[in-house]
Amino acid sequence: MVTTADSKDSAIQVPLVKKPEDKEQNVDQPTPVRFRDKARRYLKPALGAAFLVIIAVAAYLIWQHFKVKGLGDGFASGNGRVEAVELDVAAKAPGRISEMYADEGDVVIAGQVVARMDTSVLSAQLKQAQAEEAQGRNAITTALAMVAQHESEHSAQAAMVTQREAALAVAERTADRARILSEQHASSIQEFDEDVARQRVAAAAVAAAKAQMAASQSTINAANSQVLGARSNVAAIQASEGQIQAQIDDTVLKAVRNGRIQYRIAQPGEVVGAGGKVLSMIDLSDVTITFFLPEAAAGRVALGSEVHIVLDGTPDDVIPATITFVASVAQFTPKSVETQSEREKLVFRVKARINLDVLRKHASQIKSGLPGMAYVRLDTSVAWPTKLAVRSQQ
Repeated sequence: MVTTADSKDSAIQVPLVKKPEDKEQNVDQPTPVRFRDKARRYLKPALGAAFLVIIAVAAYLIWQHFKVKGLGDGFASGNGRVEAVELDVAAKAPGRISEMYADEGDVVIAGQVVARMDTSVLSAQLKQAQAEEAQGRNAITTALAMVAQHESEHSAQAAMVTQREAALAVAERTADRARILSEQHASSIQEFDEDVARQRVAAAAVAAAKAQMAASQSTINAANSQVLGARSNVAAIQASEGQIQAQIDDTVLKAVRNGRIQYRIAQPGEVVGAGGKVLSMIDLSDVTITFFLPEAAAGRVALGSEVHIVLDGTPDDVIPATITFVASVAQFTPKSVETQSEREKLVFRVKARINLDVLRKHASQIKSGLPGMAYVRLDTSVAWPTKLAVRSQQ
């Protein structure tokens, strides 16, 4: 309230009315600090979105730069991965790994020793078999000696038979003369009887000698059988030695092809079972890329067609290859395959083998699983684009 006095005797009280500007001055005004906080809150998402846009544009420009354009109807392409034939170096028999001579990443050649299994047990078995072989050979020698002895006895028995037969012949002639003289009464009957008895004794002696000679022959046959048995025993022992030696040879693990060691699956000192994997390697002479082509392109692809491969990691290098396989049955498009049209649901699997000369030159750089694009020339009369031309230095 405002009191106004126009005179000493009277006073008028007039209420004080606030002006609009006074009311506005009482409202909370935003401070500079709050303006800055609000600006920061909206600026960060905007900067992030702008950064993502810049990355997307840069990626698109890079892709456009390396993209092979203008292939036309004379070419077809598909993405895939480089695959090398994987081989496992495994133990044929269970045992303990004693030594390993190859490590991951080492390049090996066919026949190179990469690991060795423990052979202490097999070596002991081989020595035992060798001792048994020596014993068997001694048995052969003994059996041959027995054969020689029985053959000598057989010769003596044959001579005895000859002697007995000669005595029998004399006794027969004597008995005949005694019979004639007895009939002429020139000699007594007793003498004739005695001569006949001597004849019969000589005949019995011949029979006995022959029987002894036959028994001697049987003994010789038995001795020869012993010789054959001893020799068969030695042959069996030698076969056992060969088997043990083969097992010892199998304990030396060798690379079956030229390649590179990928993994050490087992370590020295570990025990592996029969067929247990020790090393994993890849064949550097058999490297392929598998990709997929739509139906229209697959029908124009023939075995032996030329393929140029561009790997994602080395877009400036073109690798020559040759188609070695085209599937005869179509399949649904795998999820990992990029197709030119989403409407093409069926594709054919195609495999191309990289040229051997390139593999030999770049053996140390071959890696299985590298992604890339495979370009197939369907029309041989069309020249390869510049970016897909194979450089002579490759």
